[in-house]
Amino acid sequence: MQDVSKDQMSVAEKMMLRRLRVWIVALAVACVLAGIGIGAILSGRSAIAQNEAQIARAPEALSASFAEIAKRVEPAVVNIDTKTAAPEVAENDEDEKDSQSMDRSLLDMLRRQRRPTRGVGSGFIVDPKGYILTNQHVVQGATKISVRLQSGEQYIGTVVGVDEETDLAVLKVEPGKDLPAIKLGDSNTVEVGDWVLAIGSPFGLEQTVTAGIISKKERQPYPQANFQQFIQTDAAINRGNSGGPLVNMRGEVIGINSQIATSTGDYNGIGFALPSNEANFVYKQIISKGKVSRGYLGINLESVLAEFARVYGLPEAKGVIVTDVRDAQGPAAKAGIQANDIIIEFNGQQVTNHQDLINKVASAPVGQTVSITLLRDTGAKQLERRTVSVTIGERPRALAPTPDPEDDVSRPSKGKEAAPTGSTGLKLGVTLQELKPETTAELNLTGVRGLLIKDIDPNGVIADVRSPGTGTPALLQGDVILKINRTPVTTLAEFQRVVAGLKPGDAIVMNVARYNRNLDRVVQFVVQFTYQ
Repeated sequence: MQDVSKDQMSVAEKMMLRRLRVWIVALAVACVLAGIGIGAILSGRSAIAQNEAQIARAPEALSASFAEIAKRVEPAVVNIDTKTAAPEVAENDEDEKDSQSMDRSLLDMLRRQRRPTRGVGSGFIVDPKGYILTNQHVVQGATKISVRLQSGEQYIGTVVGVDEETDLAVLKVEPGKDLPAIKLGDSNTVEVGDWVLAIGSPFGLEQTVTAGIISKKERQPYPQANFQQFIQTDAAINRGNSGGPLVNMRGEVIGINSQIATSTGDYNGIGFALPSNEANFVYKQIISKGKVSRGYLGINLESVLAEFARVYGLPEAKGVIVTDVRDAQGPAAKAGIQANDIIIEFNGQQVTNHQDLINKVASAPVGQTVSITLLRDTGAKQLERRTVSVTIGERPRALAPTPDPEDDVSRPSKGKEAAPTGSTGLKLGVTLQELKPETTAELNLTGVRGLLIKDIDPNGVIADVRSPGTGTPALLQGDVILKINRTPVTTLAEFQRVVAGLKPGDAIVMNVARYNRNLDRVVQFVVQFTYQ
């Protein structure tokens, strides 16, 4: 009996122990889960509190960064004072008589004294040996250049070389010791919205630091500025800042402050800095060769736009149009490149637009032979693909700029206008006249075949077409339309046949000739727009 009772107790105890273990495990799991939940909540609150603290400290951190960068960069930023000889004042006979008069006023005498003109600008040291970068216009015509450092040390500067295309100058001082220098960064890495500091001497106030952001990249202020694709910034830049550095948050120079857009002559929130990569290219060439050499083809270019691509059946709006072969003895002319050719590749690399090709050609070594792939309109439906070899020439030091169209157009004299032989293009808002031998001779258009623009309706389609990047009218009275949508036009009927088939949304490409008085020759260009 006792043995049986002991066995029964053992079974009961075992069942109880099993149940107890289950409850213990369940309680442990519940505790673990509760602990995880509480930990997550506490961790979240901690993270939120930490983020809020970081946000609260962000302005302080940014301010500290500005201060640190300024301390690091300012020793390499210099103030540049220049002295330029004043021009002589020519005296006429009456003045000579006055000079003999004893009662000549003191004011008149003071006015006739030759006083040197003084200027102020900025620059920065790029080499401890004393090489300095600044703007050419800061030192242009200077008879004496004084360079003053943050430390108060002052040296006489000499011009090593200048580059008119980028408005840059390299100066040299002889300090007899190493000077604090600043690094040129990679301007291609900057993004719109990045913080930057501008340092210089606005109005002669040395070591002035202003902060802003990158507002825009590759801003071209005017069409002729092929090598001045500026970085635009809202950091305050004023007179005297020219030549000073625009630095990033690593203390590297990513631009050289050069110009401002202003209605008052002072800061309006729009400043322009030449990218440091272009400045570095100029600096290295001046140091090594004393001048800047750029490749040259001798042609005028215009980017292929969507309208041109549609009219000429191109798969995409990429490439450049040779609008004019301006140098009859230039590398392009010698290679057989013609006006209206479409260049799509340069030395095996795709060409995206006119600035891309300009940069590729400019950076090519002078004397190098390269391959250029182009498309030519031979009159067939498909453009003919050709590849030519071109030996790169050296870009002339001062190419004739493209003048204001208002000054370059040879308009028919009001008193000598012949009655139009016909009026057409009413949909486009232009009145055209067929060219006659006497008209071409009178307007310096000998050899040109097309239709003369006699008048432009200010309310017409043509009046609203503007030249890319300038905002000036693309077509003017006195221009000659050579082709419209690949069709040569020498008669009003030919032009009218093309125009009659146009509907809203159609692309229009016109090949146009214009007599340029400054160059004393006819130049060609392309007008691209959408008919509306």
